[in-house]
Amino acid sequence: MQLKNELYQLCLNFIEQRIITANEALKQAQEASNDDTKSSAGDKFETGREMAQQDINRNKQLLADAQQQKAMLQSLKDLAVTPIARNGSLVMTNQSNFYISISAGQLQLEGKTYFAISAASPIGKLLIGKTVGSDFSFNGKTYLIQRLL
Repeated sequence: MQLKNELYQLCLNFIEQRIITANEALKQAQEASNDDTKSSAGDKFETGREMAQQDINRNKQLLADAQQQKAMLQSLKDLAVTPIARNGSLVMTNQSNFYISISAGQLQLEGKTYFAISAASPIGKLLIGKTVGSDFSFNGKTYLIQRLL
């Protein structure tokens, strides 16, 4: 369970950094929008305001997505181990190790590589519902599930 807790913490750090980055970008976009002053070139001003508004909307969406991922990740904390792979499972195969949680990419822990993946990702969809001893193919490779935590 300690391994899963450490992977959980790495994912939480990843998503919290995304939230910080999105907040900063949103703040900068709002400041840029507020700093625009109307000049004699009205069309240029309106285009600049529209572009700033698009930046604000994009950053608001990124922030909302990151907050949603954080909430989903927090729902996985301290889940009991089950014999069937599900959200929150650490799936160890003969090829790679997958932590089904959020899409945080490749994580390094104690010299080993783990992939934090979403259950909605292509490989996540293949893993959900599998048990130890099950195998599956992905990108031309066959994976055998050796352990579930």
